[in-house]
Amino acid sequence: MDVVLLSRLQFAATTMFHFLFVPLTLGLSILVAWMETRYARTGDEVYLRMTKFWGKIFLINFAVGVVTGITLEFQFGTNWSQYSAYVGDIFGSLLAIEATAAFFLESTFIGIWIFGWKRLSAKAHAAVMWMVAIAGNASAIWILIANAWMQHPVGYTLRESFGGQRAEITDFMAVITQKFAWLTIMHTLAASIVLACFFVMGISAWHLLKKQHEEVFTRSFRMALVPGLIFSIFVAVQGDFHAVDVAHSQPAKMAAMEFHWETQPNAPSYIFAWPDPEAEKNSIEIGKIPGMLSFLIHHDFSTPVTGLKDFPKDERPPIAIVGMAFRVMVALGAYFIIACSIGWFFRKRLQEKPWYLKMMLWSIPLPYIATQAGWIVTEVGRQPWIVYGLMKTSDAVSPVSTGQVGASFVGFIVVYGLLGLAGFTMIAKKAMKGPDLPEETKA
Repeated sequence: MDVVLLSRLQFAATTMFHFLFVPLTLGLSILVAWMETRYARTGDEVYLRMTKFWGKIFLINFAVGVVTGITLEFQFGTNWSQYSAYVGDIFGSLLAIEATAAFFLESTFIGIWIFGWKRLSAKAHAAVMWMVAIAGNASAIWILIANAWMQHPVGYTLRESFGGQRAEITDFMAVITQKFAWLTIMHTLAASIVLACFFVMGISAWHLLKKQHEEVFTRSFRMALVPGLIFSIFVAVQGDFHAVDVAHSQPAKMAAMEFHWETQPNAPSYIFAWPDPEAEKNSIEIGKIPGMLSFLIHHDFSTPVTGLKDFPKDERPPIAIVGMAFRVMVALGAYFIIACSIGWFFRKRLQEKPWYLKMMLWSIPLPYIATQAGWIVTEVGRQPWIVYGLMKTSDAVSPVSTGQVGASFVGFIVVYGLLGLAGFTMIAKKAMKGPDLPEETKA
């Protein structure tokens, strides 16, 4: 195993582990702010119990997410120093803005929210939680803008520096306003809300099945159900727009997503297929729909879709991984819409439908799988490029040995494994314990 592959595996493992916590932080912060707003407006103690219960889970999740995220930026220096030297002027400035303008703001207001009970009015305290949610999502926006530049670089020039080239910003507004970035932002933030809603509905379903704290968890379920349905539909519709943009900006990725080999008009799509990269064709094709791929991408059956054969073999992404991850993401996205639609019809008699509650309980991990699959499509589908069309991943690694990377990789697995065990155990214990009793909530 060479340094490039080991470094990729290490960064993939640490990033995917970190992203087990990020979407819940983004989505749950909004739901908790909404719950506390309802308490501030109505004075209903049930909303206060909901706020404190889900707020404590949010804080545990946030803490583990922060710890696992800090190490990611260090890897740009330890494992990807050539990349950092090449695009540090652009990527570094965006991450610096994220840290100073968003993350610090989020952390500050979290501190105020934790210690502000009984010190701030109910409305002021709710406003603080909204600031936490806004700052947290703003932090994600800056990181996604940085990632989008790697996917679709704009607003830069290449200059000679220290015997080599480096990218420098020439148009900051082009970088932060480009279409690719905002399509990614909308898709990711909406998916995070869906994940948080399914998390809330799943835990609520567990308590409703046990017939405990029914008022708290009936309201929690219903409050999560509405945005869960709205944003599940939004993710599917917006994902179509995003895919169309990917087809134009990263045609090799789109071809891999669809197992599409030949450039042709009336390009077909398949319900299921399996690629044979050596033979440059699909070994299995089931459910061929003529013209569907052309229509989905160009909204016209006759427009040609670029196939994988138009790209050199060394510039094609890992086809099977990208294509299957894409299908997992799409299938789960459809499931989320169906599950929330069923819930909408049963929302006033949830306790009468134990089969549905069990379904939602077992659905908790599915949005996590969907978001991980989406990022596999995004990142693996970009290969062999670390900056699309500019710098290959093989040229971005640090001059370190396989032994050094292997040792750090093992260390990350052990430490992250312990962090994950501690974090998920604490979340599970709090989730199963349920909210404090009314008199404890007031204390």
